[in-house]
Amino acid sequence: MKIISLWSGPRNVSTAFMYSFAQREDTTVIDEPLYAHYLKTTQADHPGKETVLSKMENDGNKVLEVVREKAQNTTILFLKNMCHHWLGFSNKQLEGFDNIFLIRNPKEMLPSLVRQIPRPILRDTGLQQQSEMFNYLWNKGKAPIVIDSQDLLLDNKKILRKVCEAVNIDFTEKMLHWNSGSKPYDGVWAKYWYQNVHKSVGFTPYIKKNDPFPEHLIPLLEECNPFYEHLSKHSFKI
Repeated sequence: MKIISLWSGPRNVSTAFMYSFAQREDTTVIDEPLYAHYLKTTQADHPGKETVLSKMENDGNKVLEVVREKAQNTTILFLKNMCHHWLGFSNKQLEGFDNIFLIRNPKEMLPSLVRQIPRPILRDTGLQQQSEMFNYLWNKGKAPIVIDSQDLLLDNKKILRKVCEAVNIDFTEKMLHWNSGSKPYDGVWAKYWYQNVHKSVGFTPYIKKNDPFPEHLIPLLEECNPFYEHLSKHSFKI
């Protein structure tokens, strides 16, 4: 039994990463199992909030019990998680997962995030929580894998090979491609967030953004940068 947990912030190509692992014959994927728990706990105003709360288990502890049960019935269970959804849990539980941290430069992430959340705060980025989770695991001698989404898009084959090696599974070329369109394992929020990834058949090549950075997001960018820079020092390099 192996549980691989991807810990990401929003707009970090995390859904494409989940699609990649879903192509493996030995792997079952779950999309953001703790999302309803997060929305109930914080009352954050997200697109499709009421649908998420009505369709998913709201009790995070029950969710984790189901996750452990499902892991008994598959060789690899892959969880796509948002870092900020990890609320009210002991970080000790992270030690039962193979943890992968997916990061993205906030200078590129924030302008994308405001399309769904017009007035984001630091909590919405997940970066502070991600940094705290990383520090816990690092201090326990269980340093997690860190991937920068830019590097993943620049050379996804090389990064995925490194990831597979780090979690002791075989890499397969099947992880590089998938069919376009919605997926049966998409979360119920997919219609609000997944429009672009549904058009894809693999990882989209990295394109540097040259648009001016929105002035109203500069204070939040300054909050995000120290956490991103800390995590970036530990990321796989291409």
